[in-house]
Amino acid sequence: MPKNILSRARSRALTKQHKIAVAGVAALGTAAIALSAVPGNADTVTTGSPAAAAQVAKVATQDATLPNVKGSVTDPAAAQAVKLDTIAAQQKAAAKQRTDAAAKKAAADAAAKKAAQERAAKQSANRSAQRPQMQTVAAKTYANNLDGWIRQSLDIMHSKGIPGSYNGLYRNIMRESSGNPMAINNWDINAINGIPSKGLLQVIQPTFNTYHVPGTSWNIYDPVANITAACNYAAHRYGSMDNVNSAY
Repeated sequence: MPKNILSRARSRALTKQHKIAVAGVAALGTAAIALSAVPGNADTVTTGSPAAAAQVAKVATQDATLPNVKGSVTDPAAAQAVKLDTIAAQQKAAAKQRTDAAAKKAAADAAAKKAAQERAAKQSANRSAQRPQMQTVAAKTYANNLDGWIRQSLDIMHSKGIPGSYNGLYRNIMRESSGNPMAINNWDINAINGIPSKGLLQVIQPTFNTYHVPGTSWNIYDPVANITAACNYAAHRYGSMDNVNSAY
């Protein structure tokens, strides 16, 4: 074979082998790049581009699962936050219910107290209207003279049920003492016996003591006490001082 033809033949053969070698190197490079992207805990790839492609797919699958891992970590915290918010809202609602209940109770108590006061005032007004008005009676006064003494004695006698009249008292007083409350008889039998007659109606001390009218003085010379005691004695012995027309 001529030299030129041989040279061209070798050149073509070399070129073909060179391409094959370059292609192999490129494939190995691709596999190496894919292998470098696999994490340290990934399975070891030894040969062949199919294994490298499978490894790349596995890495992609692991990356896809990362968001779910993150979600599984954050979801409990979010649930806890929601739970706390719910508890806080429930506590707030319960506090509001208690406040509203206390306000309603206070209002009800105030209304009941007011109603009771109004009822008490109404009942008091009704009792006042039903109760007869007490008339204020001024204390009766009497003149400090024979007329006043007789009138005061008659009021006391009537309150005690002792009979007698103004004319009957006046007539006997004028006969016995002439209206002198300090009159005393020192000459009759009573005086001789040591118990003289005294006062307006000339009463001896034992008779005065026996027929004394409660509420009057124990002084035998007191005009009213003397009159009422003498009239009380006359009522028991004669029926009334009105029936006495002489010494008694």
